[in-house]
Amino acid sequence: MTQTVLILGATGRFGRNAAQQFRAAGWHVRTFDRARDQLNTAAQGADVIVNAWNPLYPDWAKQVPKLHAQVIEAAELSNATVIVPGNVYVFGPQAPLPWSGSTPHLATNPLAQIRIDMEEAYKASTVRTIVLRAGDFIDTQASGNWFDQIMTKNLSKGQFTYPGNAHIPHAWAYLPDLCRAAVELAEMRHELPRYTDIPFAGFTLSGAEMAQALSGVLGQEIRVKTMNWLPLQVARPFWPLARCLLEMRYLWDTPHSLEGTMMADLLPNFHATPLETALAAALPADLIQTQIHPNQTVPARL
Repeated sequence: MTQTVLILGATGRFGRNAAQQFRAAGWHVRTFDRARDQLNTAAQGADVIVNAWNPLYPDWAKQVPKLHAQVIEAAELSNATVIVPGNVYVFGPQAPLPWSGSTPHLATNPLAQIRIDMEEAYKASTVRTIVLRAGDFIDTQASGNWFDQIMTKNLSKGQFTYPGNAHIPHAWAYLPDLCRAAVELAEMRHELPRYTDIPFAGFTLSGAEMAQALSGVLGQEIRVKTMNWLPLQVARPFWPLARCLLEMRYLWDTPHSLEGTMMADLLPNFHATPLETALAAALPADLIQTQIHPNQTVPARL
């Protein structure tokens, strides 16, 4: 029997990739239109709800609790499992490494507290919940994230712009892999505890290591340039998003990685995409074609 997934936020980064991976696995995919659909009605008959709603940072305090409360209600009425894309905000700089499903949530800053409270709401509910936790995203198209909007915008000039200490480890997730894992976990949801927090190890790379990998993909030396945060500091008094970005800046200067044992035990046959293949898929095709030497072998774009 074909299973049904309802994707909330299907035009966003995680939602778009989740829709692609669920379709590829043979699921019936429904997408939710907030201007037209009523959530409790849309969720009826869904086996899984992927909650990829992600308001802008300045709207989190107002919107995140309300949106997730609506999802919990809809899931309770439809008996659907909810998959929540978790992040690393909840841990804080004092949390012991590597970060895992049992690592205490020690972050105290406002955005992190919103995420902690949101996850606690699922834990306190009766909804079967899978929190699939990952680091920063590597997408297959420009989607306004750190990787494509800031870091790789000057690759054609041989420059990789990094927002923090380029010599400490940082957690990354290639979105097609992350969402493929979400599908496989959805298919075994009844074997999992009612509330399951699963870290997705992905790639753990320093900025310097990322630049080195990009050098291999492009066939030229890519140098690391430290991002200038001063414009955000100047904009902070009158631009709410700048305040939020500065609030989360510490993650670029805090060594961190996600522990992958739990997912490896649950999905022993899961094979991650090689780093250079993922990076080649994430870069614009014209950049790849322009920078690669004609005789150089490079990973195929996905």
